[in-house]
Amino acid sequence: MLLCGQTTSSGGSSGMGKPGNARHYYLICVLLVLATVAVYWQVAGFDFINFDDNAYVIDNAGAQAGITPASIHWALTTTYQTTWIPLVWMSFMADHDMGSLILGSDKIDPRVCHITNLVLHIANVLLLFLILAWITGYPWRSAFVAAIFALHPLHVESVAWITERKDVLSTFFWLLTMLAYWRYVQQPDKRRYGYVLLAFVLGLMSKPMLVGLPIILLILDFWPLRRLGTGDKQISFNNALCEKIPLFVLMIPATMITWYAYNIEPIKKGAVFIHQPIGQRIANAFYSYIWYIGKMLLPQNLGVFYPFPGNTLPVWQILGAVILFLVLFMAAFRMMRMQPYVTAGWLWYVVTLLPVIGLIQVGKHGRADRFTYIPLIGLSIIIAWGIPDLLSRLKLTMRWRLVTHIFTVAIIVVLAICTYKQVSYWHNSFTLFSHTVQVTGPNDLAQYNLGGALQEEGRLVEAENHYRQSLRISPDDPGAMYSLGYVLAEQSKYAEAIKQFNHLLNAYPKYDPAHNYLGVILINQGHIDDAISHFRRALEINKENTDAKNNLQNALIQKQQAQ
Repeated sequence: MLLCGQTTSSGGSSGMGKPGNARHYYLICVLLVLATVAVYWQVAGFDFINFDDNAYVIDNAGAQAGITPASIHWALTTTYQTTWIPLVWMSFMADHDMGSLILGSDKIDPRVCHITNLVLHIANVLLLFLILAWITGYPWRSAFVAAIFALHPLHVESVAWITERKDVLSTFFWLLTMLAYWRYVQQPDKRRYGYVLLAFVLGLMSKPMLVGLPIILLILDFWPLRRLGTGDKQISFNNALCEKIPLFVLMIPATMITWYAYNIEPIKKGAVFIHQPIGQRIANAFYSYIWYIGKMLLPQNLGVFYPFPGNTLPVWQILGAVILFLVLFMAAFRMMRMQPYVTAGWLWYVVTLLPVIGLIQVGKHGRADRFTYIPLIGLSIIIAWGIPDLLSRLKLTMRWRLVTHIFTVAIIVVLAICTYKQVSYWHNSFTLFSHTVQVTGPNDLAQYNLGGALQEEGRLVEAENHYRQSLRISPDDPGAMYSLGYVLAEQSKYAEAIKQFNHLLNAYPKYDPAHNYLGVILINQGHIDDAISHFRRALEINKENTDAKNNLQNALIQKQQAQ
């Protein structure tokens, strides 16, 4: 081993199957690309959505500056949006420059962003196929895994949502790390191990979720690399673990930066955190593990946001999820010797979901489709290797084998059709949140964002209705309270708007946008002194509120002219 003793080389496909014909590889790659493009080509005409795209791209001055020394320095040092993802910011800068060069746009164009996401997704599909095929020697099984990865509706969110650039970009480096690791295992040396470290670092700079990758490499050592053991080309588990120490060391600064970005920076800015009780988080975690499996098998009623269930989950569902999870866990380990791919696939699924399963709650969501982008690979491996294994045990005739092949193709086609439809919902904010409201039940965030989409189109009465529905579900949400006050004022319902803003400020006295807009209403009503008071209060809370600063200056001039 490179760092902790002697390492032996180990060909990944040894004993796992014969390498496929090169023409098969080319054919599979072409089919995967064509299928992915056929399903996702429509994103080239899609817009931004009003859910994080504003913060990540539209209003992100660093990204909108394009690639410059100053913007690169900003990307490397900022914890903007409570995370450290410099390569994501740089990729958006590249989108800006690409749009400027090709389209003549001075702002980041959503079409360029969508195409970049799609290109990265296609690259991930091909990398996944090639890595699995090279390691295992089974190109067609690997093609099935890659096809599920490419065409499953659960993965639409990671590809069609511009903000989720961090998903497709970090997965690209995740897979490059796996590829570099396989190359290192074949012929261990410091240079090849250096490539593993480099790809891993680039992945951490794209999304902190890669902290689980060293454990996945250990799982790969078990299967399909079959490195663990006492044979001539095997190493002990302790040596394999020791081999990953540099990767675990690199996780420490990445974890510390992420913790600082999410916990310390927001507190400095006066953010209020939503902490769910630990019991509810544990219950939701077990439920989510089973929920994701269900959605993989039957991907219907998918939305962009699923509210945290809190104490609304029935006890029988929680207990059922816990029991089923434990049964699956024990079954996977019972198959460790005879069907190691089951153990490896299950551990892949469990480990890669763990950082986002909700034990450490981030945000108001209970689950998210995007969290399955990498984890479903593990379940797909179980299916891709398990079905042929089962068929060989049953000793079916060639006719029945042909039937299973046709059925497999049919599954992929059905998934592609479902995914094509799911992609269409991401055309804009209105189509996305209209669909989410329909399929996710009571959903305050979906109602709120649908109201925002309608407000942007000037449909203020409809926007008001959805803001009110959002507040019925979550009465204390300051964003919905503010937006309701805003659309009331835009409809000249000033008395209601003033009442709404006062209600908001009683609950959140440091909500500076409300002070500013209430001041705007008051000055239009002739209450200059009260307006000035609110403008000043907004600036006391947030000195960077330029709207309040400009409004205060205008109000003071207006007061002076009136005297």
